[in-house]
Amino acid sequence: MADVDLTTDLAGIELANPVLLASGTAGYGNELAPIIDLPRLGGIILKSVTSEPRRGNPEPRIWETSSGMLNSIGLENVGIDALVDEVLPSLKDIGLPVLASIAGDTVRAFARLGAKLENAGGLAGIEVNVSCPNVERGGIQFGVDPGATKAVVMAVKENCSLPVFVKLSAAVADIARIAEAAGQAGAFGLSLINTVPGLAIDAAKRKPRLGAVTGGLSGPAIKPIALKAVWDCYRATGLPIIGGGGIYDSEDAVEFLLAGAAAVSLGSAIFQEPQRAIELVDGLPDAIRRAGAASARELVGGLRT
Repeated sequence: MADVDLTTDLAGIELANPVLLASGTAGYGNELAPIIDLPRLGGIILKSVTSEPRRGNPEPRIWETSSGMLNSIGLENVGIDALVDEVLPSLKDIGLPVLASIAGDTVRAFARLGAKLENAGGLAGIEVNVSCPNVERGGIQFGVDPGATKAVVMAVKENCSLPVFVKLSAAVADIARIAEAAGQAGAFGLSLINTVPGLAIDAAKRKPRLGAVTGGLSGPAIKPIALKAVWDCYRATGLPIIGGGGIYDSEDAVEFLLAGAAAVSLGSAIFQEPQRAIELVDGLPDAIRRAGAASARELVGGLRT
């Protein structure tokens, strides 16, 4: 079989391959540059930023589980001004597409964040993290409400022309319904999934393992949940999807492509083994061949039922 074509079109963003580093695990890019050959990847999604810097949740913030990890970082970040003024200029020679990730507690906050990024330069797109409490609605997450999700997407798009990818949580009754609302509001694509809420307990002390009590579960344990979310949203919307959750190797990545993802995001695996991202890229051609295809694009949505 001829060489496998790994190039991917993600809502108009041309990627050399479909492997991205997930938001929250890759920091702001520069942290990993000394240990990962970043230009070998398809792209990177930066850590979510808010309007003002945040210190995050109390420690401890991470607890390893038997099949993944719980984290309760609490959106610790440098804030939008530092991202625009310091981080993005430092990434101008990174050699791969960069997506920012934004999080807000009101629709207006999302609008302001989008406006800040409109002329920032150096970005291929924006991930809009709607798994955040909406203080205007009593703290309910934007991403559990189709109307709130739609309002956020519209606000960002009114203030920014960059491609918008909406990051959704699977901890909802019907994720496809939320995805449809995002699409109706003009989202270019989706990012699936965010971590799954979880709790770890120290029985001897009768106390939670995390300082903020609960956290988000990532890693192999959530892979079946993530695959179903991608499949459901792909069938419902047909939107380009960045699929992630429990991906460890190239076979996992191919499964996400078959479920409907146009690209995949690698997260927890790089905590265990930073070079895992490059190994995944290197293993993709053979994994795609084993699935009977000659390109990554050919596999997207190819699950037979």
